[in-house]
Amino acid sequence: MAEADTQKSLNGLLNGIAQAAYYRNSEITEELLKSELYGELPQDEFHALYEKMKGLLKSIASADMDQNQLEAFLTAQTKKQGSGGVSAEQAAALSRFWKGHRSRVRDSLVAQSRWEPGLKGLNWRVDLKTSSNSGDASNTPVALVELELDRPGETSEIMCLEFDEPGVNQVLKKMAEVQEAIDSIVHHS
Repeated sequence: MAEADTQKSLNGLLNGIAQAAYYRNSEITEELLKSELYGELPQDEFHALYEKMKGLLKSIASADMDQNQLEAFLTAQTKKQGSGGVSAEQAAALSRFWKGHRSRVRDSLVAQSRWEPGLKGLNWRVDLKTSSNSGDASNTPVALVELELDRPGETSEIMCLEFDEPGVNQVLKKMAEVQEAIDSIVHHS
């Protein structure tokens, strides 16, 4: 196989692994990748290559490696080439792939690991409440908070909260207690 074909096949393999593992494309299988990219390679050799690249991508993605970390990792992998390491061409392909896919893989992993709604947006303002439901004019300040909650695969939900001055003070007190608890844990570590 010519070097250009080797690089093209390796890039295709890395993209296919990412499609299946991180982007949840169930149409991409190991068998499909073998037939499309490495048809002439014996099954056991392809499976070994597939598992090695999949493992390396998993290591790189789980550490969310920046370029310096990736370079050090791949250098270490090329030095142990005889015992399960990678060739210089494979290291270069992994580096190119990660440079182009890092943020997308990270976003996918974060989305897959979240089972509760996440905070997508927050807006707040302070208004004067001019009358209440009972009809009393009050001209008291109120804090209006809009939380936009995002559930994966669903439309965003907006929750509106209204706080009067004692309510705001209570929230601030609870936030201070949470901060103190975090500080005490951090300082004891």
